[in-house]
Amino acid sequence: MSLNLYFLRHGQTECSRNNYYCGSIDPELTPDGIEMAQVFADAYSSTNWKAVFSSPMQRTIATAKPLCDAVKIQPELRDGLKEINYGKWEGKTPETVNAEFHDDYIRWLADPAWYAPTGGEMAVAIAYRAMQVIEEIKQRFPDGHVLVVSHKATIRIMLCSLMGIDVGRFRYRLGCPVGSVSVVEFTSHGPLLKVLADRTHQSQRLRDLPGS
Repeated sequence: MSLNLYFLRHGQTECSRNNYYCGSIDPELTPDGIEMAQVFADAYSSTNWKAVFSSPMQRTIATAKPLCDAVKIQPELRDGLKEINYGKWEGKTPETVNAEFHDDYIRWLADPAWYAPTGGEMAVAIAYRAMQVIEEIKQRFPDGHVLVVSHKATIRIMLCSLMGIDVGRFRYRLGCPVGSVSVVEFTSHGPLLKVLADRTHQSQRLRDLPGS
């Protein structure tokens, strides 16, 4: 048997609904976000989970909670799974950031691997800290199913790192809507992306909500 890692993005927040940059700020889930967490738990509680790892932000902990309660597993919190720190862009829309930090914004759009949001983090730094958590999981759980609950940019950066995609392209190569799950199997030939940004466990109403 091989290790299967499930990457779950947290449910909807006010920031994701309104397209605000949200990394170090810590909004709660909306009622729809809470429903996203519950429907994931309903769909996946029969999976034989070995462990659940989560970012320590309240939106990820709340997303992990219904499943953890159902399967009686305590989530293991890791700072390495936190979202990108957007620095001075936190809580602002892309349009506002473009107006107030235009040069930094253009550089970041061109190559977020090596250019950070004003006062924030580069993607290579996120890859370094997040992949340390993945290595810990691989060492501790050589087989079985492990859930990782994290954030939009961080999940995409981890997937790029595992798939050999330039992390500077994370915004342009992989989708990761709220409440979606991606699955990577670690085979004898390396990591295999089996599922990307799946939301079939959600109702059509949840999938049609505005924002990402």
